Amino acid sequence: MPLKLYNTLKRKKEIFKPLNKEVKIYVCGPTVNDVPHLGHARQQITFDILRKYLIYSGFKVKFVSNITDIEDKIINKANELNESIEALTARNEKAHAEDYKKIGILKPDVQPKATQYVKQMIELVKLLEKKSYTYIIPEDGVYFNISKFKSYGKLSKQNIKELKSGARVKTKDQKKSKEDFVLWKFSKPNEPSWNSPWGKGRPGWHIECSAMSHEILGLPLDIHGGGQDLIFPHHEDEIAQSEAAYGKKLSNFWIHNGMVNVGKIKMSKSLGNFTTIRDLLPTYKGEVIRYFALSAHYRKPLDFSLENLEAAKNAYERLERKIIEIKKQTHKGEDKTEEYEKKFTDAMNDDINTPRSLEVIWTTVDNFDFSPKQKIKFLENIDKVLGLGIKEMKEPHQKIPQEISQLLKKRETLRAEKKFAEADILRNQIREKGYEIEDKADGPKVSKIKFVLRQRT
Repeated sequence: MPLKLYNTLKRKKEIFKPLNKEVKIYVCGPTVNDVPHLGHARQQITFDILRKYLIYSGFKVKFVSNITDIEDKIINKANELNESIEALTARNEKAHAEDYKKIGILKPDVQPKATQYVKQMIELVKLLEKKSYTYIIPEDGVYFNISKFKSYGKLSKQNIKELKSGARVKTKDQKKSKEDFVLWKFSKPNEPSWNSPWGKGRPGWHIECSAMSHEILGLPLDIHGGGQDLIFPHHEDEIAQSEAAYGKKLSNFWIHNGMVNVGKIKMSKSLGNFTTIRDLLPTYKGEVIRYFALSAHYRKPLDFSLENLEAAKNAYERLERKIIEIKKQTHKGEDKTEEYEKKFTDAMNDDINTPRSLEVIWTTVDNFDFSPKQKIKFLENIDKVLGLGIKEMKEPHQKIPQEISQLLKKRETLRAEKKFAEADILRNQIREKGYEIEDKADGPKVSKIKFVLRQRT
């Protein structure tokens, strides 16, 4: 079956066909006012999987994802911490890059910063002004008049008359419509500013993605993506200003990932119910976090709790043990690659259904008739998309302390003398010191007991 993706614009799955030879993808990136949390991880993993699957399927992809390094939240955070905006954004940009790398995210082909494209944003506002889509509120800014853009609301499927302002839109008496949004904010004391035809100021939040996507990729895009919380007003406003200014469709497909919830409430910094990626990494490796994200379809909510994350960790470690055992197997079997390849592509072609793709992995590892050598080759190949680290899975090298080795030798001597009660006492002593023994036909195997550290909620 061909690749079908759910298009938010049409509210249905559609066959994906790129407009040209190169697939052009733009994904709204992070606002670097703080370190990334699990909600950021969910979005990053969603579009990382999509990008890698398109490449796996033979498409050439140009992937652009921005960094917002100037915005109200950043200014407020810098003031709160009494540090410069440059220092704050540089530190947090580095944290995002480090944490995303640890969960297996491939860096964007282009990662523009908003502050690098202010010139293009000003040109876009000038174009909108020339086409009579703007008006000025004195001592406030340049605004987009949504009543002039007749198809406003087509992405969010809301009636303009019934629309409620989004969280980032402040209602002002001077606005012609309460949904009108700012394109250029006039300068305020102690805020960064740039020269413009309307005086010193800074760009509004929505304008940056329109300017950068047009400048770097050109319109129309094949795919524009982000979290479901960006559908309105951010993506709706992007469509309005881009299509009004450039006279072209902004994007063929609009793809949005579901939110990470905590107790059915969206995880967010403003609510204080967030868990950062670096909170989790000391206890849960990046591949476990990734496995957890893949266990739910990208459009559905991902319910976060330590219990759910622990379940993902246990499943991942069980998979790891099975993979390690398969790598040791030498029996002959059939090459069932084609059969399982179809199951994998059928799952992924159905709107990137990662839960089904995980099922394919489990049925593959449990099929004893599938040649071990071909099985591992197949699993490593599809893992180029899923990123679970299957190629790196191997028996951990453990250095056993001399004290434990001596106790083990004494135990083996007692067992040889059939003094099993005394041998069991030594087994318990070894366990108390953090090691467990597994008696096998070729001799005892000693491994360190893994302790699970619980995160405080």
